[in-house]
Amino acid sequence: MIIAQNRFPKPDFESGYEYPFFSYQIPNETAWVVFDLVMLVLLMSIVAWAVIKRRKRKPVFWVSIVSVAYFGFFRTGCVCSIGAIQNVALALVDSSYAMPLVVLLFFVLPVLFTLLFGRVFCAGVCPFGALQELVNIKSYRLPRSVTAVLEMLPWIYLILAILFAVTRSSFIICRFDPFIGIFRLGGDIGMITVGALLLIAAVFTGRPFCRFLCPYGALLSLFSRVSIRKIKITPTCINCDLCQRACPLDAIRPPYENKVKESRVQGVKRIIIYMVVLPLMALAGAFLLQQMSGSLSRVNKNVHLYDLVVKYEQNPQDVQPLEVEVFYAQGGTLEELTGRVEKIFAEFKTASAVAGALIGLVIGFTLIGLSLKRTRKTYEIDDAACVNCGRCFSYCPQNHIIS
Repeated sequence: MIIAQNRFPKPDFESGYEYPFFSYQIPNETAWVVFDLVMLVLLMSIVAWAVIKRRKRKPVFWVSIVSVAYFGFFRTGCVCSIGAIQNVALALVDSSYAMPLVVLLFFVLPVLFTLLFGRVFCAGVCPFGALQELVNIKSYRLPRSVTAVLEMLPWIYLILAILFAVTRSSFIICRFDPFIGIFRLGGDIGMITVGALLLIAAVFTGRPFCRFLCPYGALLSLFSRVSIRKIKITPTCINCDLCQRACPLDAIRPPYENKVKESRVQGVKRIIIYMVVLPLMALAGAFLLQQMSGSLSRVNKNVHLYDLVVKYEQNPQDVQPLEVEVFYAQGGTLEELTGRVEKIFAEFKTASAVAGALIGLVIGFTLIGLSLKRTRKTYEIDDAACVNCGRCFSYCPQNHIIS
């Protein structure tokens, strides 16, 4: 804004008038960045202490309020660990891309805490999850077959986000963020509407965005499976079923005793089937998405510009789009643009095949997971699905006896 004010020369007064000198205080953004990181580590530490050491829900609740107030409305949802996925993916394939250190830390720190203590970031530190947690009143349980299908969506979203990031096409996670408009009290009306609908759904079912859309949550679910300190409802489960009823995410699995044990031959056959199905799913996914690579590449701004230029040159009597006018004004030629676009097409063809193979594996592993029935004698937490919200603690009668 300051530079814009000096675009035109000031009037030359002959009266000897001197312009006043204005000094502008530049905000110390570095201090805020450091404070953001301190708040991130502090809040995750509080959640880890509450759910691992104390098995208490109340500190997590207050962390959620602080996170929504600070990271949500005050800092307007940025820097965002969810969106940082794209920055990290682009930095891995493009050495010329300078990723800010704070973005890297916002991506890495929740991953490290997840490896140590489970998904404490998701519990109440992430403002998106915290906002949904605070509005949740009643948790209606969806059928397991329905949730299994919906839980594939975050993985597909994650893979597509990385695809568009590494091809330098778009940061779709930031572009289609449903809550950023709510935190900024303005923005794209379509995405604000989507965010409002997700919050309404969150009143009646636990965290729909976290469970069925969040790509960072999908990534953290992998690390939470191997976390060093896992959350426990109680040291001595009595199978009272109260914890499972309290869980808004259906992340507590009931006892299951597999009385009909399969034979060794049946087990070998099952493994062989899996070894055949998974590669076939990967190949099918790679083929299908590679066939769609041309359509997917239209997200890239250069391909979009190419389409506009070709369309205009075929019909020069049409009104010239602004992008095409700027392109010609800068001395661009169709031949040079065609060379760039051909490279993008080739890059998308390869990247789409890899992305399709990964999506095929996601679908294959989901189907395998539905077919497996593991023996459980007590209620157990599904470490991948659990977000460490702590709602189950107060419902467990054993915790009241211990305390």
